[in-house]
Formats: sequence, structure tokens, C-alpha cells
Amino acid sequence: MRVIKLALISIVALFIVMCFFSLMMPSTVIVSRAIDIHAPADSIKYYVADLNQWVHWVKGMNSKSVVIKSSKEADLGRQQLTIQNITDTSVVSIWASPTSSVQESTIRFIPSKERSLTIVQWQFVQKLHWYPWEKFGSFMNDKILSPMMEQNLQNLKLLSEHQTVNLDSNPIEAQ
Repeated sequence: MRVIKLALISIVALFIVMCFFSLMMPSTVIVSRAIDIHAPADSIKYYVADLNQWVHWVKGMNSKSVVIKSSKEADLGRQQLTIQNITDTSVVSIWASPTSSVQESTIRFIPSKERSLTIVQWQFVQKLHWYPWEKFGSFMNDKILSPMMEQNLQNLKLLSEHQTVNLDSNPIEAQ
């Protein structure tokens, strides 16, 4: 009986400590990557603002599990992708999944002084609940999203600069 009581008290104490530490952690996680593309922003935006064009630069978009419903809406397996807003300088989309928090993705087109150079910055913003498991799990966001973002931005660069894009290569092998 004493062992069971000690185990229960330990579990409750550990949960309280985890909750305390999770309250100290930020409730918003941002993963961001950028690349220089030698092309005007309008020609890059053509590939980013229409989900039908994503099959040319986003690895996995031509998979059987992906259903592109329109130029602004797609089902990526169990995840829903919706383009919310398109401006001259950005494309904002929402990535929703039934098992995790909603992520807002923004792809920005930052013009350079050199007219033919555009900086493309892609970021994912995820707002977290207070749950300790969700906050501790968010530590992996950078490790999971970064290789995908870097490879897809490189593909966008090649496509925008009229070079060959190989969507079959593994992003980890390319590094």
C-alpha cells in the first residue's frame, strides 16, 4: 500500500513540476527560413499563390494522399491547407490538423535593391495551449519543419530561376 501511495504522490508531483515549467515556456513557436531568389517577386508569387503550382516545388504535393480542391484549398492526408490571404508582399495560409494545433504559414517576398533579386521568407507560427505535453513537443518543430522548408525553398528558387527541379531527392541527403 505504501508503494502505491508513494507512486501516486510522485506522479502528481511530477505533473505539477511539468505544468510549472510549461507555464514558463512561450505559448507561440515560430520556425522561419529564407532564401535569395534571382527573380522578380511577381514571378515567384505565381508559384506560391496558387496551390496547383505547388506540385512543381513542394515535395509531396503530387502524392496520392494530396487532393487539391482549388487554387486556395487542399487536403494533405489528414491535414487541411487553406490559403487565407494574398497580397503583393505575402501569401498567408492555414495548416489545420485534427491532432495538433493550427499553424499559420506566411511566405513573404522582400524586394532587394537589386531589382532582379527577391528574398523569400517562409515562416510557420503555432500558438500552443498550456498543456505541458504540447509545449514540450513543440521543441521538435524546428527539427521537423526546417529540412522540409529549406528543400522546398531551394526548389522554388530553382523553379523561379528556370532551372531543373528534382522533387524525388531526399531533403536530408541534399544537405
